[in-house]
Amino acid sequence: MSIYCSSETGILTTIELPKRVAGKRARGKERRRQAILDAAFDLFISQGFAGTRLDEVAEQADVAKGTIYLFFKDKEDLFEKVVLGALGPTLDMLDSAANRGDIPFNVLLTRIFEAFGKEILSTRRREIVRLIIMEAPRFPRIAKFYHREVISKGIGIIRKLAQRAHANGELSSDALVRFPQLLFAPLLLSAIWESLFSRLEPLDVEGMLAAHRELLLSPSQPRSST
Repeated sequence: MSIYCSSETGILTTIELPKRVAGKRARGKERRRQAILDAAFDLFISQGFAGTRLDEVAEQADVAKGTIYLFFKDKEDLFEKVVLGALGPTLDMLDSAANRGDIPFNVLLTRIFEAFGKEILSTRRREIVRLIIMEAPRFPRIAKFYHREVISKGIGIIRKLAQRAHANGELSSDALVRFPQLLFAPLLLSAIWESLFSRLEPLDVEGMLAAHRELLLSPSQPRSST
C-alpha cells in the first residue's frame, strides 16, 4: 500500500507528510501551553500566588500536572510568564515608539495612554497590577522580577523619550527625565482604581489621563524667589 496520496490539486509526498505531522504536533503543544497560561492567570488573579496550586492549574487547563513542567520550571516561572504575557506586548510597543524619532512627544503620550487603556485597563490584565502589589511584599523574588522586567524597562523607555523631547524643546522641564515615574503614576492609579473602587466610584480614566497629559506638556513656571 502506497503512502503517497494523489489528488487533482497535488501530491502529498513522503517529505510533506512528516512536515504536516510535525506542524500539527507543534500547534497542539502551543495550545496546551496557552491553556496552562490562561488557567494560571485566572487562578493567580482569584487566589493569589500562594493560594494557587499547580494541580489546580492542570485541572482547569485540562492537562496532566506533569505537562506543566514541560513548559515551565515551577510555579514561580509560570507566574512570571503569565505577567510577561499580559504586560510584555505593551512594553514592546513603548520600546518600538522610543526607537522612532519622527513622532512628536505629544502624539506619543496620546498613543501610550490609548494603548494602556485598550490593552490593560479595559481587560482583565489590569488585575496583574493589583496582584503584584498584593504579593510582592510577601515574595521578594516576585518584586525583584517585576521591577527588573517591567518597572525598570518601562522607566528606561520613558526616560529615553523624555530626554529626546526635552532636548528638542517639546518638554520645557526636565522633570520627566529625572522622574519618569511621573508618567506611570496615573496609569497605576487607574489600574488599581478600576480593580478595587470602580463599583463604588467610577473614575473617568480617559479624562484623567488627558489632564495628566496637559500637565506634562504645559510650560514650566519660573520658581518664585524668597
